Amino acid sequence: MARRRRPVRLAGALRTAVGVVSVRHEGAGRFLVANARWLGGAFLLCLCSSFGQTYFISLSGGEIRRELQLSHGEFGLLYMLATLASAATLPFLGRAIDRFPTRRVASATVVGLAAACVVMATVPSVPVLVVALYLLRLCGQGMMSQTAFTAVGRWFVANRGRAVSYATIGYQAGEATLPLIFVATVGLLGWRGSWFASAAFLVVLGLPAIYALVRRERDPQSTMAPDLRRPAVRERMLAEVVRMPSFYLLCTAVVAPSFIVTTIFFHQIYLADLRGWPVELFASGFVLMSTATAACALTCGWLIDRYTAVRILPFFLLPLTFACLAISQIESSAAIFVFMGLVGISNGFAATLFGALWPELYGVRHLGAIRSVVLSAIVFGSALGPGVTGYLIDRGVSFPLQIAVMGIYCLCGAAMLAFWSRWHARQAD
Repeated sequence: MARRRRPVRLAGALRTAVGVVSVRHEGAGRFLVANARWLGGAFLLCLCSSFGQTYFISLSGGEIRRELQLSHGEFGLLYMLATLASAATLPFLGRAIDRFPTRRVASATVVGLAAACVVMATVPSVPVLVVALYLLRLCGQGMMSQTAFTAVGRWFVANRGRAVSYATIGYQAGEATLPLIFVATVGLLGWRGSWFASAAFLVVLGLPAIYALVRRERDPQSTMAPDLRRPAVRERMLAEVVRMPSFYLLCTAVVAPSFIVTTIFFHQIYLADLRGWPVELFASGFVLMSTATAACALTCGWLIDRYTAVRILPFFLLPLTFACLAISQIESSAAIFVFMGLVGISNGFAATLFGALWPELYGVRHLGAIRSVVLSAIVFGSALGPGVTGYLIDRGVSFPLQIAVMGIYCLCGAAMLAFWSRWHARQAD
């Protein structure tokens, strides 16, 4: 009798699955319309953070090194010092989002990033370059991301994964468009004029749009039924979180993408010269990476709302593992697109996971302080990569070999997260 019932049960399950997909598609449209202003504000914050991201700054790396007569290692060291300084500042400045309205923190951050662009456009010497890099990293990579994801983590509960995934697409929009626009603008205005244009964009377009969208806080009590009934999360203070060994275990893993991707993008010109690849090919690869990231961010948002961020966490490092192995071993220019596609998959999962994981584990009351420490660790990783690898390059250590070692690190990290995820699930039960 049991065997006769199986086809019926299977058919019923398939009908249910189709119905769920249909409902989710309709629900996603309603969710976007109902929350367009808050999602749009977070989207723009992520997009504007591009001006402080490594892939954008590195587009001027060649001109900066030539004008200031810096080697790869020297420029990497300066970049590392500036980024480390921004990482040290974040735990203190990042708490502002716990004390002040989102609109004030967001506006101040945009103004600070525009000022950083002006400093970069006028940089006359190495000390001023360090100041410019520090401000770009602090306001762009640091506070822009901190403000966007802390706000989203508080504004949304039942659909937090979905909300984070929509905001994350702002990163991909910036990656897909701004490098190509910047390269084209350099041909017209020069690299300094392009940084002035970046500052004008932030002040004239970015600031008023972001302020208008986030000036009113969102009530986190969603009118939509949650996809998953979750137990209440204990609100933990920062002092309590930093005493938990699992927190450092997680930070060790989540730092990997910032370390690896920042390092490779920072030295993309060197890698292209080493392989004989056209420099423009890397810029075109950002479109593929951004497309893959956006698609995987949306997918990851749905998976988080369905299965929780903790269960999805072990998988996000695997694509990055294969990306590192591909670009370190394949000498054909096709390796760029293999790398960019796999990095996009990993970035899509990582960005959405990092926005949803911390409130899921530690609550939202002290989320700004907790996220600022996590983001500081991520920024520290992005600072360490260019400096260490630049030093090793100057000492004759093969850059492809360094990238291969990074891939092995990711594989070990994925295994570590798998064990931790199972342990955490047993503890929660």
